[in-house]
Amino acid sequence: MSSPTPAPAAPRPVRVLLVEDDELMRRSFTVSLERYGYTVRAAADGLTGLESFRDEDFDLLILDVMLPGLDGIGLCRKVRETSLVPVLMMSARGDGLDIVAGLEAGADDYVVKPVDTNVLVARIRSLLRRATYAPAPAEAATEQEPGPSEGELLTFGDLTIHTGGLDVAVGGTPVALTPTELKLLLEFAGHPGVVLERHTLLRNVWDYGWDGDSRVVDLCVQRLRGKLGRDRIETVRGFGYKLRR
Repeated sequence: MSSPTPAPAAPRPVRVLLVEDDELMRRSFTVSLERYGYTVRAAADGLTGLESFRDEDFDLLILDVMLPGLDGIGLCRKVRETSLVPVLMMSARGDGLDIVAGLEAGADDYVVKPVDTNVLVARIRSLLRRATYAPAPAEAATEQEPGPSEGELLTFGDLTIHTGGLDVAVGGTPVALTPTELKLLLEFAGHPGVVLERHTLLRNVWDYGWDGDSRVVDLCVQRLRGKLGRDRIETVRGFGYKLRR
């Protein structure tokens, strides 16, 4: 008699590092996220948050901008020195300078406090989808065809993108991209030479179902240009951006 097939292992809970100096907000966010099934490690200042990040593996970071010791922007820069983990910034004032500085430091998105729990969870889910993004699988092969495709190799000048392994290189040198940067690049690569408007990119890359802040697009494009070359993505004034063929 054959032994029963073991049940599949339960998926590991998503681990979130929350760095927030306001005790009431820290507790409120922690309780709310745990109700949604997330495992939350909370820290009250930037240096403690950095220690936690270095000691443990996290799937996503939520960083307040204004933190004692090491602020959220500095903490995001430290994280980006070694990791591409998704980062969501929180700004209490919605201050434009804070938002721009956080996105320039490598954050993937931001929310303005006070933030509704449903909005926060929606942004988290969007970031996690990007972090686990994979192109749609190829159609099943016919009897006359070889096995399923392992992805395409897309070439734009010295830029190459392997859609199967999600590998990006410039002049043969691998380029490390955050999940958001990678998904944005793949969106451009899927429409080479076509102008993509900012609101289209907000919808397709950031999953905004409403008009979002186009600065997240502009600053992510800026970071991509820094990694791929300034001329690879062209600005079309008044409309958006396009990838040069």
